[in-house]
This record gives sequence, structure tokens and C-alpha cells, in this order.
Amino acid sequence: MASGKKQKLNTAFLVSECVPFCKTGGLADVAGSLPQALGKLNCNIKIFLPLYRQINVSEFDLVLQKDLTGLSVFIDGIPVSFHVWYSKLSRSKVEVYFIENEHYFGRPALYTDDADEDERFILLQRAAFSVMQQLRWSPHILHCNDWQTALAPVMLKEEFARNELFAGTASVLSLHNIGYQGVFKKESIIKAGLPKHYDFPTGPFEFYGKFNFLKAGIVFADALNTVSPTYAREIQQKEFGFGLNGVLTERSDSLWGILNGIDDDEWNPKKDPHIVMNYDSDSISKKLQNKKDLLERLGMPFDEKVPVIGLITRLVSQKGVELLQAALGEIMRLPLQIVALGSGDPKLEKFFKRASKAWPDKFYSHIGYNNKLAHRITAGADMFLMPSRYEPCGLNQMYSLKYGTVPIVRKTGGLADTVKDVHEYYGSGTGFSFNDFDSVALYVTIRRALDVFKHKKEWRSIIKRAMQQDFSWRYAARQYRQLYELAIKRKQNN
Repeated sequence: MASGKKQKLNTAFLVSECVPFCKTGGLADVAGSLPQALGKLNCNIKIFLPLYRQINVSEFDLVLQKDLTGLSVFIDGIPVSFHVWYSKLSRSKVEVYFIENEHYFGRPALYTDDADEDERFILLQRAAFSVMQQLRWSPHILHCNDWQTALAPVMLKEEFARNELFAGTASVLSLHNIGYQGVFKKESIIKAGLPKHYDFPTGPFEFYGKFNFLKAGIVFADALNTVSPTYAREIQQKEFGFGLNGVLTERSDSLWGILNGIDDDEWNPKKDPHIVMNYDSDSISKKLQNKKDLLERLGMPFDEKVPVIGLITRLVSQKGVELLQAALGEIMRLPLQIVALGSGDPKLEKFFKRASKAWPDKFYSHIGYNNKLAHRITAGADMFLMPSRYEPCGLNQMYSLKYGTVPIVRKTGGLADTVKDVHEYYGSGTGFSFNDFDSVALYVTIRRALDVFKHKKEWRSIIKRAMQQDFSWRYAARQYRQLYELAIKRKQNN
């Protein structure tokens, strides 16, 4: 196959969330940015996404496609109808097709624990194939993301490859977080219209007596990737593989680690509209005004010599907040302030609230998500904390580097690939990291950061190096383009 921009690649991008339309985590950021970057590499992208209740049709100028209304697919042998709405990603030619079905997607949250959660995303995948057939549009690549679209590679090989539109289509499955797999009762195989003969002990569909969407996709996809090189190695180990390390090891020759990029239009201190003072690596002194503004808005005392540690996180066990919880008494004795933003586990939310009451001048927490506050914390804090138990890629540490907010991270997954410890990489370090998932290790690392913070010249050098890192999507998109070409070659050779 020709490389570079010589051949246009039609790419169907199946995903369960996408900014700016809907978001619960980093997957949405990827879906909103990667297709735009691929579009610049001669990829013609169509995104397929549910029309959740949370998506405002008028706000995003969605248009009902009258020639794509009243379509239907079979789930568990029963016809399910849907309509299609259309829009484009802002600042791009990337087309977005929204699958509307009030019963399945008109719910209070994007993801649920409802008994028919499997059916919701079976509908998304089958509807995507149906829309492509109605459009007579033939994709070179079917790019699927996480468990919610992981059955599409199976459907492609077992059913749709017999259709001339999809005879040459190769599939790529991106694993954004192996901890979420879509495990359901075996009845889901029939609901999805998939062949039952793959359901046998250790077979493609079998997972401890149940049916695993993600495992099926891993087995059937022509190529696989995850979102950082270190995480690609980690998920082949028992500790991080969540029961899929064996099948991932079997497919290691098809598994790439491609580090996520960041949207450097949305996250750029030089032009960020949410912060009081814009700055770049040549005007670092202006960053201090954002610290002062942040603390004043939150009603906390400002002292240039007291470092502020920012924390923006989902409050789940993956993120390692319990390490902070265990060491907080000792940490609060140190000369620092913490500003935290997040939501999730009610117990961890209560911890944040109690800490704010116990140390009102030193600990601030906002429960929920606030985009403006997230930008202000990223710009106004001196340091940024990510003590994750595991982290497939992570975006917040890359945002913080871009803003000169020095990260303190556990050395795992994408955190290990993006943050160089200043004491390990003398003269080229960009942050502070620790190995053991342990509250003492976290405390010691924070102490190290505070000691270096006192030395303004050295600290300024760290900030400058951090801000000069390039985590744009341009590099990652080139790797995805290469992965697409590899998948097509493997499809042709099989």
C-alpha cells in the first residue's frame, strides 16, 4: 500500500462518547481530536455515536437525516428501529452520525447498570453497519473503541465481509482502558446475532462462564492498539490484564502502544480563554497571576512561596486517591495547599468534603466537573498530582506539562511515558514520579517536589522543559495511519 497521503482511507470510527457532544472520560477527548488529525493525513472519517439524552440537538446544529429515518436492525431476533442525525466536528470535515433510539439512549447517564446495557451497544454497532449500507459507503478501516464497539470486528468477519461494501474492510480495536470489558450473560451472543460455536471453554467468546465483548474484539480485530507503549506491555501481565493478559500476549505481534495526544487548541496557556493571564514558556512569570486568581476565587490565602498542588480526577480506585487519603494528615503538615476537583465514589467524595472542612485554608474540593475550574487549576497550580494505581495514558499530566504545572505521578502506563523524574533524568526531567503504590512513597515524592520548589532557578528550568514537550495529535495520528495500513495488509494476506 502507498504510504503518506497517496491513498485516501475511508474510516468508520465507532465510539460511545465524543467531545464536544458527550463525555465521561478521556475516550471522548480522543474521539473528538484523533479523527480531525487523521483527516489531515488523507483519511475520510465518519464517526458513529449514540444520540444520548445529554446531547443538545440545537446546540450542536444536528440535522435529522430524513432518508435515514425508520431504519431497523435485529436484536435478539426482534426488529429495533432508529433514526439518524448528522453533524460535523467543529473546525473539520469529520462527519458524525448519531443513532437515535429513545428507549436505549434516552437515559439519565451515558452508561448504566441496566439489564439491557448489552443491547444498547449492540444497537450502536449494528446501526453503524446499516447506515453505511444505506449510504453505499465502503470503509477501508473499521476503527472500534473499547468494549462498547468491540463486537463490530466480529460482525465484520462473520457477517458483513460477505457484503461487497465491506469485503476489503480491515478492523482496528483501540483499548483505552482494559479494566472495562463489557461482560454479560451468554444470552448476549444470541442478542448480537453472533455464531454460538465460538462459545466454548477458553474460546473467543467465553470468559469465566460469561460473554466478554472486549475479549471477542481482541481475538477478531485485524490490529490492536492501546494508548501508551508502557500500558501495551503492562496489560500483557497478570497484574494489569484484568483476566485478558493471556489473549493479549497471544496477539502481542498485533498490539501497538500509541501515546494519546492532546488538543492543543483547547489546552494551550497562550490562548486559553478560561484563565486570567495567558502565558507561554517565554513568559513563565505571568503564570503566578493565575495562581493568585485561583486562590482568591476559592477563598484561600495566597502566598507565592507556598506551592499549590492541583488534583483533577474521577474518584475511582484506579486513580489512587486512597494514597492521598492515607497520608493526608502528614501531608497537611507540609507547607502546601491542595485544590481538588472530581466526583465518583461517594466515600471518596466524603473524604474530599471532610478535608475541606478540616483544613479550609489548605484544602479545597469541588465535587463534580467544572471545565472552567479545571483550566484554572491546571494554570494556577504549581504542581499536579496523579497517583494512579494504573493509567492507560492519562491526559491531565500532559495538560499540566503544557501549562508548566509540574506533575507528581506514579510511574505506570502513560504516566511513565510522559513524565521524566527530575532526579532520575538530571538536567532533562519534567516532573516527579514514584514506583510503589504506597502512601509513604507518595509522601516522600511530594517532599522531594517541595524541596526543589524552594530553588526558583531550578524550578523555572523544570517548568520551561515541561512546557516545551510536544504532545499534539500530529505524531500520534501518523502512527495510527501506519497501523491502518498494517491492518489492511494483514486483511489482504489472510
